[in-house]
Amino acid sequence: MAHPLSRLTEDEVARNRELLAGAGIATESTRFALVSLLEPAKAAVLAWQPGGPVDRRVRSLLLDRRTGAVREVVVSLTSGEVVADRAVDVVSEGQPPILHEEFDLVEEILWKDEAWNAAMRRRGIDEPRSVRISALSAGCFDIPGETGLRLVRCLAFLQLNKDDNLWAHPIDGVVAYVDLIAGRVHDLVDDGPADIPRTAYDYHLDGPARDTQKPIVITQPEGPSFTVDDDVVTWEKWQFRIGFNAVEGLTLHQIGFQDGERLRPVVYRASVAEMVVPYGDPSPVRFWQNYFDAGEYSLGKEANSLTLGCDCLGEIRYFDAVLHDDDGRPHTIANAICMHEEDAGVLWKHTDHYNGSVSTRRQRRLVVSFFVTVGNYDYGFYWHLYLDGTIELECKATGIVFTSAFPADEDYPWAAEIAPGIGAPFHQHLFSARLDMMVDGLSNAVDEIDAQRVPIGPGNPYGNAFTRKITRLAKESEAARLADGTLGRTWRISNPESRNALGEPVGYTLHPEGQPPLLADGASSIARRAAFTRKHLWVTAYAEDERFPAGEYVNQNDGKTGIDTWIRADRDLDGADLVVWHTFGLTHYPRTEDWPIMPVDRTGFTLKPSGFFDANPALDTPAPKPQHPGCCH
Repeated sequence: MAHPLSRLTEDEVARNRELLAGAGIATESTRFALVSLLEPAKAAVLAWQPGGPVDRRVRSLLLDRRTGAVREVVVSLTSGEVVADRAVDVVSEGQPPILHEEFDLVEEILWKDEAWNAAMRRRGIDEPRSVRISALSAGCFDIPGETGLRLVRCLAFLQLNKDDNLWAHPIDGVVAYVDLIAGRVHDLVDDGPADIPRTAYDYHLDGPARDTQKPIVITQPEGPSFTVDDDVVTWEKWQFRIGFNAVEGLTLHQIGFQDGERLRPVVYRASVAEMVVPYGDPSPVRFWQNYFDAGEYSLGKEANSLTLGCDCLGEIRYFDAVLHDDDGRPHTIANAICMHEEDAGVLWKHTDHYNGSVSTRRQRRLVVSFFVTVGNYDYGFYWHLYLDGTIELECKATGIVFTSAFPADEDYPWAAEIAPGIGAPFHQHLFSARLDMMVDGLSNAVDEIDAQRVPIGPGNPYGNAFTRKITRLAKESEAARLADGTLGRTWRISNPESRNALGEPVGYTLHPEGQPPLLADGASSIARRAAFTRKHLWVTAYAEDERFPAGEYVNQNDGKTGIDTWIRADRDLDGADLVVWHTFGLTHYPRTEDWPIMPVDRTGFTLKPSGFFDANPALDTPAPKPQHPGCCH
């Protein structure tokens, strides 16, 4: 019997399509934008017992290619019935994410469009198929005539040959707005030709390589320390379930830590629920560049098949990801998830001069990761679990920066020149981690903790005192917060109904990096649509239908369904079932060193136990085998 959160199998994805076709819902013109497990409500999952009944439900988001009509349908695989079916109002709700086949469709449309080809000829390009199209999400800007259309906005690059790195040759000054349902150019904006850089930067071709590196060999002769049973991972004292879906990619469920006889819950569900890349160039052909990689491009669908020795090193356990293609048939990405152990340096150490002891323990971490390619950028998502109860998420950005033509002899304030004639607009990579917290149970609360200076006075005559200020975030209206590095601001999620040995509520503390949130003006379209990026922290009371911080339908959504609208209910957070949303990320002013391919840049956050345990939970970590006798014990 499947667990309520067991991932969909190939047979289940295929069965979903069969049921929809049999009901006359899926026809020849139907495209499956999203197919996903409809996860049962948290209460139902927590109440389920092994061997108990499970109603396996699948939610499908369907697009009619002929008419543009959108339907949201739920099928029960258990009963073989359609249990919900509704029409989606694309004007008020938004569009489904962009489909894989639409990227190819756009190139065919533009290669045949006379106005587009005339714009290319004005730039000295006579071969249409040498022009490669980057079909990009359109956003929502209240441009007359766009209401209700399924649109992409298209920028172009010149590909000199089949091996060429086309990002080195931006065709600037022109953008096409393409109607994907009508299959035509809706509008063409031509701001005038710019010089097309033609120097080749084909970093991916074999070339001279240094010969100075000696092999690094990572082995575990006795195998890894983790076990996997039906996607449930047990490693050291940790236990959790692996999930994967087309929007978020990797999800972690029911993360708990074994403490004596109890498996204590920490996080019910953890994921990166959205990420947005807003660009800062206000030019007529670029003002609209803002990409929601999860909601508009289906992050999980873009997962890479990982390769041992290239993407992962060591004793690796891979997991395939079962998703779907545009026709609703099962599509499996082999080796989409990588899991392995890593040595992580010193866990703890002390040399005691009074009793003569020398004690050292090595830290380890379990790494669960996946990598995606979204157009020009590649992103890695790495969840780390440590022996001392720490949880960490590290996101890695690499790939190729989105390029533009850089004006000669001009100080252009919105981009950096990264190679002669090649610009890279300033932009941000902003992630939203959704942490459905369950610190020792469902009754949780959040405190904001700031460092606090104490002035010289009667209780502090020498001025050396400092303390901390603790503020309970009691309602949703109080829990939309900015990080502040000058105060060392952190947020502690505690359980007032569970106490440690000192009688204090057990807790976990979120440590943010505190990099800039959204830099676009607060009145801008992107600030409205990606409101979650305006604060580092949001806390909401758990609601089953609040899964994505920019709303369920992100593509061409005007921003009326996001997290800023949920908190208007101002629900009570003190001792409630809570979801913590953390915004973090990178502000990227590209460097010459980022070209022609960008070295990995990193961002993330840490969750540390804070009074969750009565003492260091890694005291029983075995001593390492010393290279020299007596150095570790």
